[in-house]
Amino acid sequence: MIELTRLDGRVFHVNPHHIEYVELNPDTTLVMLSGKRLVVSEDYQTLFRRIVEYRRMIGLFKNEE
Repeated sequence: MIELTRLDGRVFHVNPHHIEYVELNPDTTLVMLSGKRLVVSEDYQTLFRRIVEYRRMIGLFKNEE
């Protein structure tokens, strides 16, 4: 799970494997596999870095290299 922040400042955690795609309009919006949309205060680079760190932590990059 990665930690993210809603626009109102509340922190929550999301499983990055459930993210279908990310929109930048101008807020960062996660579109989940369920169709739910989550708007977060993190920019795309921060989001991307957290996903990469999470995947390294659980060992997925070993299979992808």
